[in-house]
Amino acid sequence: MSHFIVDETSPAIAIFAPAQRAQNLEGDWYGEHAGKWLVAAAKAAARSGDADLRARVHRVADFLVSTQEADGYLGTYAPERRFMRKQAPAPLSWDGAPSVRTWDIWTHAYLILGLLEVHRHFPQPRYLDAARKIGDLCLRTLSTGGIDITELGNHHGMSATVLLDPAVELYVACGDRSYLDLALTVLGQADAHPPLALLTRALAGVDAAWIATGKAYQLAWNLVGLAKLYRVSGHADYLTAVESVWRSIRDHHLTLGGGPWGGVAHRSREAFNPAGVFSPQGYVETCSTLAWIQLNRELLAITGQACYAEEIERSAYNDLLGAQAPNGEDWCYYVFPNGRRVHTTYWRCCKSSGAMALEELPGVAYVRADPDTIAVNIYGEGSAQIALPAAGGVAIDQRTQYPFTGDIRLHVEPQREAGFALKLRIPSWAQGARVTVNGAAVDEAVVAGDYCTLRRLWRPGDEIALQLPMTPRTHVAVNRNVQESRAPDGSAVAQEVLHYEYLAVTCGPLVYASGLIDGFKTEETLRLPQAPPAQWLRWSPPDAGHALPRIELSPGYRAPLVFQPYYCAGGRVDGAWRLTWMSLSPLAADAAADNA
Repeated sequence: MSHFIVDETSPAIAIFAPAQRAQNLEGDWYGEHAGKWLVAAAKAAARSGDADLRARVHRVADFLVSTQEADGYLGTYAPERRFMRKQAPAPLSWDGAPSVRTWDIWTHAYLILGLLEVHRHFPQPRYLDAARKIGDLCLRTLSTGGIDITELGNHHGMSATVLLDPAVELYVACGDRSYLDLALTVLGQADAHPPLALLTRALAGVDAAWIATGKAYQLAWNLVGLAKLYRVSGHADYLTAVESVWRSIRDHHLTLGGGPWGGVAHRSREAFNPAGVFSPQGYVETCSTLAWIQLNRELLAITGQACYAEEIERSAYNDLLGAQAPNGEDWCYYVFPNGRRVHTTYWRCCKSSGAMALEELPGVAYVRADPDTIAVNIYGEGSAQIALPAAGGVAIDQRTQYPFTGDIRLHVEPQREAGFALKLRIPSWAQGARVTVNGAAVDEAVVAGDYCTLRRLWRPGDEIALQLPMTPRTHVAVNRNVQESRAPDGSAVAQEVLHYEYLAVTCGPLVYASGLIDGFKTEETLRLPQAPPAQWLRWSPPDAGHALPRIELSPGYRAPLVFQPYYCAGGRVDGAWRLTWMSLSPLAADAAADNA
């Protein structure tokens, strides 16, 4: 954020200058960076108190506002390519692309969110006014302008129906009913378009891969907007639809590291695979990880359920951080469970998406769940100040090496002695977790996958100790193909023609991976010992000789394989390899079949 965009001369902002805008006939998506940077930079400046970053936020926002045209247009396209101009019908294509390439609505959606974020932290009427003018232009275009939102974006309109999210945010920011009407218009047109049918398909339980093209980033962002629309309308179907697709993604379309993945046997590298398809070389687009984190943020706010916070943490500590380079500025467009790191060029979308995703985490780590309850959702070294009426304010200082180890200490400092509740998220993998307050075991239930709610009179200096067991766990995935047909009599015929099994290891919230095997091999086939995993799988915490935890897998017939946390395996350098899934020998399966 300190280097990618600095002022109006930065390439990602200079493209909004009227002279450049007037010549742009390309239909590119580069304008998205402005709004995304404003979202992330405004949050970071407000959180950190960085005066230089705040000044840059104002300078960029003021420049963008100064380029807004009288009708509200604030994009990067020449007049003949703008979203307000009716285009010819689109030819049929797999991705439902419009007849004239356009990311104009997409860019404006991010601009609204960026301007509103700046206004939220550093209120100035001009920022809210500029965002409203964009909303007004969109509403006119989609109503009296006679243009359908699904005509304005790829993936059967999903790249434009993301406008649902900023439309709701405009309504929340100023209470103007017209922006709620805009959101409902977008949803109505999205649902009426047969190849998309967003709400109808979601309510019917359709798998995420079969809603429009199954494009992970766009679909998840549409669901964020639908969840926000539920929050302002209370329409139960909206939440039911979002939760249905969330379960589909969680159960069938995430890597072990929590990133939405695609690229195997289905359309494109950024579209969800069909449910049940697995490959260790699957693609995780960093932008999709951002949208998945945001979707879980919304569902956490709506329901308060621990599973959504756990998904945020899993994605953040694995596939998100696994995409970031050590310099904090370079990112991988894609990460792979098994594959090579490739850092992106200047313009790639995931540079700004990664920054946005990181800035989501402080806002969900500690949340005031209700007037007298604080929820601790994400663990990691740090501190927070939370306003709480009963206590005046509460400072929480978290001291831990988590996620490397499972020992967590929370120092609680209310401004004054007060009764309130602290909810500690107990991860689903943490069977046997223990909680003490000031050294004494708590009476409250400590259940993996839920919150432990500590309601008591809190005094300055109180300390909570949370111990989460760090036990390595194995995971098996199968790449298989079954040929299905029917015999002449109509009976079903199914024959498995491909079957490969793979093993991966995790410990706590972290996925572990190796570099190249023996320094040069991109895969390894394992024959596992006939013994419990505890005898051949050993986890070691950081120590004087090793800054990171590690897992050693000792198969017995070769030197042990050493695994480090996925996000840093291979050294985080461009070109490094990470291998998460190891092929399993078929001998054990064959022997089991012979003995059946």
